[in-house]
Amino acid sequence: MLQGMNAAQVPLSRGKGVSGGTREIRLWPDQGKASSTHAWVELEERPVVFWLQTPQSSPPVLPFSPPAPQSSLPSLAVAPVRLSVRQQKRVECSICGLRLNKRNLLVHIRRKHKRRVEDITEQHHLACQCVDPQNGIFAVEKSFFKPCTPIHIKKKTWGASHQVICEMEECNTNTEFAARSGIALFECKHLKSLQFFPNSQATPVHLQEEVLSEMIAAKMFSEDRKRTCLNRQEEARISGVPLSVEVTMGRPPSKKYISIFEPKVSYYSRLGRVIAAYDSKNNTWHCPCAKPRQSCLHKTIAKWHLFQVDRQIFTTVTAMESDAEGETDQQQAQQAGEGPAYPSDDAGLKRRVTYLMQNKSIPALLLQDLTSGSRAAEYFPRHFIPKETTCQECAGNIALSEPVLITQKARLVTYTGVLEGISTYCRMCSNCGLTYHYQEWTDGVHNFNDHIIITLHMCIFLRASLQTHHAVSRAIEVLEQTELKKFPSKNTILHAYMHFEALTKHDYMYSCIKCGYHPAVVMMDLHKKAVFNMPVSDLEGPPEDFDGNVNIEDFWKTVTSELVCRGLLPSNRKNPFVVSPSYDNWAPWIGPKTRKDASVLNTEYAKLHGPRQSSEVADLNITEERLEDVLTTLRVGMVRTLCKQCGLDSNGSKMDLVLRLRGEMRNRSSYDKVFQKVWGASEMP
Repeated sequence: MLQGMNAAQVPLSRGKGVSGGTREIRLWPDQGKASSTHAWVELEERPVVFWLQTPQSSPPVLPFSPPAPQSSLPSLAVAPVRLSVRQQKRVECSICGLRLNKRNLLVHIRRKHKRRVEDITEQHHLACQCVDPQNGIFAVEKSFFKPCTPIHIKKKTWGASHQVICEMEECNTNTEFAARSGIALFECKHLKSLQFFPNSQATPVHLQEEVLSEMIAAKMFSEDRKRTCLNRQEEARISGVPLSVEVTMGRPPSKKYISIFEPKVSYYSRLGRVIAAYDSKNNTWHCPCAKPRQSCLHKTIAKWHLFQVDRQIFTTVTAMESDAEGETDQQQAQQAGEGPAYPSDDAGLKRRVTYLMQNKSIPALLLQDLTSGSRAAEYFPRHFIPKETTCQECAGNIALSEPVLITQKARLVTYTGVLEGISTYCRMCSNCGLTYHYQEWTDGVHNFNDHIIITLHMCIFLRASLQTHHAVSRAIEVLEQTELKKFPSKNTILHAYMHFEALTKHDYMYSCIKCGYHPAVVMMDLHKKAVFNMPVSDLEGPPEDFDGNVNIEDFWKTVTSELVCRGLLPSNRKNPFVVSPSYDNWAPWIGPKTRKDASVLNTEYAKLHGPRQSSEVADLNITEERLEDVLTTLRVGMVRTLCKQCGLDSNGSKMDLVLRLRGEMRNRSSYDKVFQKVWGASEMP
């Protein structure tokens, strides 16, 4: 009952025990008084509305009798007055789904879902399976919460060496803490569960080499990976342990776990074995030693095992594994040695690169229609299928296979953004095994690696950016900030552009306007952007019969082949065309009309340092002493700059900097750098 208060003076307060939400407050005048001198309060869980009811309105039925009037109230207004009351934020418990106030969530979880430690009994324990009876290694469920992945534990109490250990870091920490506390017989829940281990073990499967050969014929991986698998199988045989064991306990129907032998002890194989998992629902492979979309030896052995014992799981896969979600750019887009789209050996790669350079080269001058940036997104096709229908290498017009899907998630990079959901296909020759990919510049696009396709207009734009001294990464940043769209990684786009330039037939027509193609004097300068650091000790000496002549066409053809091969290589496969710096296989670039023939002279091998004579060593020691004297006479700023250029800490006093440089000068390459900088900055002769 309210007395002597108007509508705006009625307080709103929450009592204890009232749950979150809002309340509706109504004031009803007393039925027996025409002057509306009394009012009753009714609370309801509704949106906050403050109503003042007139005597003509009917009062609600209240569960209690109204008290006797004590005083009169002024006339009540009819217009409602809305008051703002802060609502309690309600959330849902992620464990049981109960909705409650946010401030009560932690208390609810602590009271209702607190993790209680239960004893390991015959009715309550983790399932386990023996995978290596000789060394006492078992596979045990990781936790009681399902589904969970198995882990390895070792409990060997026989032989010369005893060892009881769990590969979980948390369990090892608890064991060490218990040992420091004087509890020497402490065991984690995984080790305790071995007390109820059924005395049975899975029959080991001997993996056959013939099955491995069938997988290679199906282009699932390469010959190199086959040799690696056979070597690992031999190591397991010598050690007397099974190479692969399928873990069948406690797994969901859509997953398969294979315990793989790993002789090298590391963070992912602390007990000499690794669990490789296959998810048939998502068609994905997982191994702790590699990324989710990166191939490894353990995944290959697991595929070998399942291909022999459960081959039907491979018959439903029609596309490459690289089509699964989570792939980014080149490294995750291409699966190492998997799928039908990539050659299985270096010979196949060389044939593919040779075919591209001979038949898919791009002319130096392109039509304006192909390089125009006015093409809309609807102009470009959504499916890129090779134009070849017969094998170009075999005689007799042998028909190629039907288009095989490589990916449905390729990206087409244009000047204005990226088109998603592009499908790329390939064809294969059943006779010679050559794989044909889409590579048609006449459509105005350039296929880099079947996952990244770039328009010719974009390639011309990047070429113009480099010719005007703008890096490719800066040009991509400008496009991203202008179009407000995310492009692929700058490194991937750079490789795609270099792939385009490698397939382009450039006409090198540069010449002096006065002297023509054969100038009498050539002025040269240092171009530091084309220089890379490499220790001289890594370079092998040239052969004794090397006279300095190098075939310039063969050298630069190999460099071009390396760039072209990047679009055909998986992420972790070695490029067979890689060019390593050497004294006898390194040629300069000279235009075809400037040089006499393909043979040019390479004099870099003459710079090879031989063993010094005793007199040279004495002169070198004197020069180092003089160089140290000059360092002490330089200004602090110059010494600090020298430290930065040598990769040393530039903080401290001048004497500290000089001492650091003195220690760095023990290396010959660092000595030459300091000598050049100091002698050029000083006035000494």
